[in-house]
Amino acid sequence: MNKIKCECGHVNPEGTVLCEACGKPIEGNQHIEGNDKKKLLNMRYDGSARRSLTYRKSPIDKIWAFFSSVKVGIWLIVLTLIASAVGSILPQEMYIPADAPSRDPAVFYEDRYGIFGLIFYQLGFHNLYSSWWYMILIALIGVSLVICSIDRYVPLRRALKMQKAKRHETFINRQRLYSETEEAVTDEDIEKVKENLRSQRYKIRDEDGHILAEKGRFSRWGPYVNHIGLIIILLAALLRMTPLFYLDDYVWVREGEQIVIPGTDGEYYIKNKKFTLETYDESDEKFQASLDKQGEEIAKNYQTDVVVYQAQETVPGAEPKLDKILEDDIRMNHPIKFGGFTLYQAGYQLDEFTDMSFKIYNTADDDEKELDAFTIDLSSPEPEYKLDNGFKVVVDQYYPDYVLEDGEPRSETKYPRNPAFVLFIYPPDSDEAEVSFIGIGKNIDATGENKYKVGIQDFNMHDVSGLTVRRDYTLPFFGVGAAIFMIGVIQGMYWQHRRIWIHPKGKGVLLGAHTNKNWFGVSKDIEKAISGTTIKMVDDQQELNK
Repeated sequence: MNKIKCECGHVNPEGTVLCEACGKPIEGNQHIEGNDKKKLLNMRYDGSARRSLTYRKSPIDKIWAFFSSVKVGIWLIVLTLIASAVGSILPQEMYIPADAPSRDPAVFYEDRYGIFGLIFYQLGFHNLYSSWWYMILIALIGVSLVICSIDRYVPLRRALKMQKAKRHETFINRQRLYSETEEAVTDEDIEKVKENLRSQRYKIRDEDGHILAEKGRFSRWGPYVNHIGLIIILLAALLRMTPLFYLDDYVWVREGEQIVIPGTDGEYYIKNKKFTLETYDESDEKFQASLDKQGEEIAKNYQTDVVVYQAQETVPGAEPKLDKILEDDIRMNHPIKFGGFTLYQAGYQLDEFTDMSFKIYNTADDDEKELDAFTIDLSSPEPEYKLDNGFKVVVDQYYPDYVLEDGEPRSETKYPRNPAFVLFIYPPDSDEAEVSFIGIGKNIDATGENKYKVGIQDFNMHDVSGLTVRRDYTLPFFGVGAAIFMIGVIQGMYWQHRRIWIHPKGKGVLLGAHTNKNWFGVSKDIEKAISGTTIKMVDDQQELNK
């Protein structure tokens, strides 16, 4: 690495714009446009050497230079915002309506939204926030933030740590705020200026009569504190994609049913003791207008009385021993919490079938006298039923939620809301089956020649609770990141890094000043500091040169 030696004797790293010791511009440096001595100094990062502007040869140098560009970071953010906006045009996969003809995203988007929906699905916008390319965009923003911060923070910290009170005359007279006092300035005037600056909370350094007054340096680190906060937020967004830190699942629990809570690896079980639905009273005039507009009953409250169990360690293959850890009701806006998980009441399904009882009778019997009977558990039907009178019933097809689509029977969901069956009936001592199709309001003899017929005798129904299971360990990361980000915003917005140099020249002095913002404020500080002395007030050279 080439070193650049200044006339003051200090050796600067390659790429340095202003000497780290005396502040004199490095002649011929590639970062100074024309080395015009009439132009004001570019004090960004105090002229320190930035890696991205110095090394451009190796692939690593080029990658570093690419991601250190603020423009690249802004474009990555813009692309992410555009992708997020496009992803919000149509519902995400998790929000596909439950009453849609098909909840398969490959079918739903094209069927509902045509060619635009098909493109939306094929580009992965239907599951945007967990798609690989969206995660890559988030990761690239994080990489850009890290490289941008390191590329600027390290040299700036080095330059500010090494700055001296004694500066080159060129450094002083090419500051934006500058004045030259040619008449004699006494030691009393200098001491008075120093005292006035101290009263304004400036830190004073004096090197052989060369004075540096500085305050608010910590504000320079505000943007980098912002970056730390943003990086933590981006990491939280990435961690949100891992099941270890974030879980958002949905489960249906029937009345009286006890099941494993999804996402808990069999550690927790839930039992639905009872589901309760309360609706607004139609006789109440306060709600009459809303009820008439809705055209149906409106839920006032729906809740599930549950018991939560925790499984204890058991022998593999044996039934787990369950300990009750919680018994409560889950209502809208009243979830229950346990072991880092939260259960929310999210939906319900009324009058779902529990089981159906059927009877077999002879078609020639006008009284439809029962020959045999059987009951099918609709949540887990047996493949065949052997009956007491010798009949055998084989369940060939089971449609829990039967619909007829394009002449083909199918099940719209896996839940027994409109059950239908294709049954093979084997009479006693016979290997030839009779085929029947039976469902709610349907009893079809497939051949028209059946001797035996199956009819629905009775059924039981229950209500089903839809519960959202959520675990989110990323919220503290988002909170910490947001807090750090706001600290950086306050740090950089409400304070300014102000520096004032007093450089003796002959009997007079040169006075220069720089701040990262609020030039009017530092001018007022100087005006107060030199009040009552012979030192000339500074001029704004940028305004004079316009």
